[in-house]
Amino acid sequence: MATLRERPYVQFNFLVDLGTGNTNGPEAGFQEISGIGMEVTVSEYRNGNHKENSVMKITGMNKSTDVTMKRGVIGSLNLYQWLNDIRNGSESSLRNVTIQLQNEDHTDVVATWKLMRARIIKHTSGPLNAKGADVAMEEMVLAYERLEME
Repeated sequence: MATLRERPYVQFNFLVDLGTGNTNGPEAGFQEISGIGMEVTVSEYRNGNHKENSVMKITGMNKSTDVTMKRGVIGSLNLYQWLNDIRNGSESSLRNVTIQLQNEDHTDVVATWKLMRARIIKHTSGPLNAKGADVAMEEMVLAYERLEME
């Protein structure tokens, strides 16, 4: 349910549902989400007897970009368990992931992105550095089949 206004919304108030229905707590808390997008490919075609010296653009397949999600390491294995189900061929491992942008006072959802039939394709932890003071991070990359926006 996109909410139109003249001033853009800030990017730091968002909720993530990894397909479990939960947007609360540390397992649903992400620091960064990047790469939400899609494109529709086109094929170029031209008949040899076409009167115009230009090609026609024919709508092709829909492609969704991979989404990267980052969060601090919290000692939870929920992402690993999901990835483990995927690599072991579980039929039920595809999920519909929902990302909702909220307004500044967290009272309304102003934009929603739904990643349909998503799966983790990459999980990375680290870096770990004995001299560093940064938060230990984990990152996952999701591939999905279709993007819906509300």
